[in-house]
Amino acid sequence: MITLNNVNMTVSRIGLGTVKFGRNQGVKYPHPFSLPTDLAIQELLSRAQELGINLLDTAPAYGTSEERLGKLLTGKRSDWVLCTKVGEEFIDGQSHFDFSATAIQKSIERSLKRLKTDYLDIVLVHSNGDDVDLIENKLVFETLGSFKKKGLIRAFGMSTKTIEGGMLAVDHSDIVMVTYNFLHTEERPVIAYAHEKQKGVFIKKAFASGHLEKISAEDPIQAAMRFVFAEEGVSSVIVGTLNKTHLEQNACHASMLLAGI
Repeated sequence: MITLNNVNMTVSRIGLGTVKFGRNQGVKYPHPFSLPTDLAIQELLSRAQELGINLLDTAPAYGTSEERLGKLLTGKRSDWVLCTKVGEEFIDGQSHFDFSATAIQKSIERSLKRLKTDYLDIVLVHSNGDDVDLIENKLVFETLGSFKKKGLIRAFGMSTKTIEGGMLAVDHSDIVMVTYNFLHTEERPVIAYAHEKQKGVFIKKAFASGHLEKISAEDPIQAAMRFVFAEEGVSSVIVGTLNKTHLEQNACHASMLLAGI
């Protein structure tokens, strides 16, 4: 676990990504997959909790992920840190973006209803790539800040796609989510800057959405985890999987690395 001091929130070093809970169209994984049953999701959530994982990452763009989590987490809300997003929806096989204040409000209200909760721990802007414009001209953080003041969200930030946008997100929000792996290191300065400013950093696509090949003499997932956690500013790595064994391996690798074994 690590405490995000700027928002007084404790999260696990591995977060469970839930895109595969609700969407299998228009994704970039190397192999097709079927959506899991409620029972399979419940078993995965139970195992995640046993492994000390408390961070769940979802989004409206993840199909039915939010609704399914809301149903399955009934009575267990306080056990989890829920991170969702605003700005993107996936409808009829296409992504649609709307970052207006009205759209953000409707998205937050819908996420609260879908997740069956009266507050959201973390809300990130699901960037379309125009990070700087969203922050400087669309004023997305001002909108999210108003919901934080109302107590509807505890922390906010952006899932960024550019270095400049990541830097601005560090300056003007609580948490930044960036892509970082062996094949994509461009956003490393954002991690360092966030660490300097004592802001939380979530890593997405640490395993290049399943496209990592044999990259060293050791297990590729272990090597990837070692590479990511070598960056001092990394708070949590979001891992999307439906496989309990893979989740256990990821958690084990992270624990050993962080313990210096």
